[in-house]
Amino acid sequence: MLNGEKDRVAIVIPARYGSTRLPGKPLADILGKPMVQHVYERASQVSGVHAVLVATDDARVEEVVKGFGGQCVMTSPDHPSGTDRLAEVMAHVPADIYINLQGDEPLVRPEDIARLAAGMRDDASVQVGTLCHGIDGDEAINPNTVKVVLASNGDALYFSRSPIPYPRDAEAATYLKHVGVYAYRREVLAAYAELPQPMVEQAEKLEQLRLLAAGMRIRAFEVAPTGPGVDTPECLARVRALMAGEQPELPPSLAMFVL
Repeated sequence: MLNGEKDRVAIVIPARYGSTRLPGKPLADILGKPMVQHVYERASQVSGVHAVLVATDDARVEEVVKGFGGQCVMTSPDHPSGTDRLAEVMAHVPADIYINLQGDEPLVRPEDIARLAAGMRDDASVQVGTLCHGIDGDEAINPNTVKVVLASNGDALYFSRSPIPYPRDAEAATYLKHVGVYAYRREVLAAYAELPQPMVEQAEKLEQLRLLAAGMRIRAFEVAPTGPGVDTPECLARVRALMAGEQPELPPSLAMFVL
């Protein structure tokens, strides 16, 4: 149920065509549909959402999205980050909470996005929301896996590519992987471009640290382990197999998605 106009939620799916590791990634075929369509259809299953749209800088993606009946907004190709691209979308789509759902996550679970939206609605003091799940120590040492440490109320204390907390006594350490889905309140997006880049953001190459350094609250909601996203041709092959009901050989550290 919607709680009123102050709770308008828009899901925005950034979809860049020019991926260096997998050119044309949003349009990669998975079971007869372009990848971005799988993401769009799953986002459309989230209840209580006022709008679902794709934000792209490429006319080929726009044509495909409109072809399957989706809503699409063309944005500048010059944005330095996905958050800046999301801020441009605000001019086209009025909402109070904007959820940034990457276009290379065809295995996203609608219930996880619904949990994120509900968490933002339930606590107006939370400025930014995101997701996380538990991982083992082997995955924690992978710098491509971003880790998060939480306060007792679920607010993020820090994000890092390093294993945090440091396992001084290995048996005492548990780890949470940050899942890169964000929910922003409108005023946070409006202010984002003016925030200075702190040293920690430049060192870790993690834009969410800009928000933490500015004193904003990021609440992380824990969910079950998520399926792999698509970054490379190898990732695409794994996702195709999973969505076809097969069980490809995956690295032990990669969270499995149960269909």
